[in-house]
Amino acid sequence: MSLSVETIHGKPMNESDLIVWTTRLSPALKRYFARRVDVNEVDDLVQEVLVCMHKVKEKNRIEDPERYIFTTARNTLMGYYRRRTARFSKFHDPIDGNIELPDHISPERIAIGKQEYERAIAAIQNLPPRARAAFVLHRFEHMTYQQIAKHMGISKESVKELMHRALVHIAERMEAEQ
Repeated sequence: MSLSVETIHGKPMNESDLIVWTTRLSPALKRYFARRVDVNEVDDLVQEVLVCMHKVKEKNRIEDPERYIFTTARNTLMGYYRRRTARFSKFHDPIDGNIELPDHISPERIAIGKQEYERAIAAIQNLPPRARAAFVLHRFEHMTYQQIAKHMGISKESVKELMHRALVHIAERMEAEQ
């Protein structure tokens, strides 16, 4: 027996039957996509298949609706991968023989890194006490400006000003010692 999207079990299909039919196949579609894409994409892909099926139901006769919907799912998945590849391709640099790879960490680079670290620590230690406290709480204790304001008993705007002063002071000290 040949089924069309408009008929189920030989009876004409109305809009509520379409909802029943798609509800019956949605879990299988979700399982199909869940094995192939990130869980956050599954519902969108299922919806894309069902919208496509809904558009076709009025124009075409479908011999095997379940086969049709999974063929559509496969095509939707291929389109998803194609769009995703195109979307992220601008962030990809092809590897060819002309790319210089970074050199290995040499003893000289290690020594320079240690010197930079010591200069940064010295610049932080030379901050005025309140600016140093705000800087340390924000950068090392990962507190928000609001939390620092509450901790220090000052306004959030005062914390912003202290952080600005601290950053300017550290930058000036690092530049001067270069």
